[in-house]
Amino acid sequence: MRDDSGAHLTLFPTAPNLLTLLRICIAPFLVVAVLQASYGLAFALFVAAGLTDALDGALARILKQRSMLGQYLDPIADKLLLSTLFLVLMYKKLIPPAVTVLVFGRDVGIVLVGAILYAAAGRREFSPSYFGKANTLAQIAAVAAVLLYKVTPVRWVAFLRIGALDATIFLTIFSGLHYAWAASRRTPTPSASADDRK
Repeated sequence: MRDDSGAHLTLFPTAPNLLTLLRICIAPFLVVAVLQASYGLAFALFVAAGLTDALDGALARILKQRSMLGQYLDPIADKLLLSTLFLVLMYKKLIPPAVTVLVFGRDVGIVLVGAILYAAAGRREFSPSYFGKANTLAQIAAVAAVLLYKVTPVRWVAFLRIGALDATIFLTIFSGLHYAWAASRRTPTPSASADDRK
């Protein structure tokens, strides 16, 4: 199967998909490491998970192994890893509850918006915006900084942790509002729908 750009699409496992599955498999070990206060191991596992995230996208482009499974699996793996870590780090009192609530609230809101778009306009795709990607990077930086600070509590890591958490709060709110604005433009109005039926 090929998409409109001519890139090869397949449902079968590929090297990028295997890396994505590996990232999902790392998640429970990472959670256990945090719960056991093995922050050095947790930081190393988080870096390994980040490397698989970077490599799967690069391999998909280089090997032309874009797959339908990968298009759905990759963001799910990212959300599973980050959302779980925010919960666990909040439980360990390393991340303020307000940050975790904002992160989860935005994700739930995006899922609801996607459901509304599908119901109203039959749209299954809802590509992430640059603000959404920036928010994901801020979340990754926040988790990394929080874990690194437990390993190396030096001043620059403390500043990085505060900055990354502040950026996460700002970008979570801003990207959530941007998604809502983009969704309002994609949802057909009653007048537009009536015109389409003529």
